[in-house]
Amino acid sequence: MRKIDVPTLFKGIIALGLFLIVAVSPVFSQTEDKFSFDITVNSDQFFGFYPFFAGSYEVSETSAFTFYGILWSGGTGGVQGAGGGGWGNWTEFGVGMNFDVADGLSINPQVGITGGNLLSSGTAGPSIFGDGIVPNLTIGLDKARTEGEIYFGFYSPLRNKAPEGGTTLSYIHYWANFGVKASDFFSIGLHYEQLTNAGGSNVTSSTDVYQWLGPYIQFSDPKGKAFARLSAGGDLVEGNDSFFKVTTGLSF
Repeated sequence: MRKIDVPTLFKGIIALGLFLIVAVSPVFSQTEDKFSFDITVNSDQFFGFYPFFAGSYEVSETSAFTFYGILWSGGTGGVQGAGGGGWGNWTEFGVGMNFDVADGLSINPQVGITGGNLLSSGTAGPSIFGDGIVPNLTIGLDKARTEGEIYFGFYSPLRNKAPEGGTTLSYIHYWANFGVKASDFFSIGLHYEQLTNAGGSNVTSSTDVYQWLGPYIQFSDPKGKAFARLSAGGDLVEGNDSFFKVTTGLSF
């Protein structure tokens, strides 16, 4: 992979920031409260403990500017390593746009950037900003009696800091879940999630890290301000046993 010069990288980031400011400032100057913000904390046996935040600002009746961040560094889990804390304080931040395409159905393309050393050197090099780039897409379903989400993200190295004989890494991460709202307090559904090592500069084949499949239960504040979810079940990758994921969140 071609090495990216650090000054060039920062110039690109500054240019993107200025573009966003110019593009959205006329909309953001309105006084109406169109801002929403969600914080969730997650724990599973691979990534460990990792907080997540997501915000949006409505720019029209059917679209919103979005941003998000994942503090992968919170955990020390991971069957193949030391987790986010051991991957150079791995952190992810991104922006995008959300579009309401039908009643209760939304599409949110985003692009993120990571800091750390997982993608740029397979954890063997220094922790850097611009470790990787993460184009991703989330499709959300939220109707009166059903709920669901589909996520797909491609984690690709943005810079090559692998030492001689080392390798960069890339990953494909996706999940899909669907549930039924038994009431405004309780819902139940099915969760599938997969993480695949898609290869790297010295890796020629992809390998599945995990494939999780199992039910979930969720308890929600009827006013939409908080929820708690437990997902658990089997891991379809040979040699793995089971999975668990606990998530709780607050909306502001």
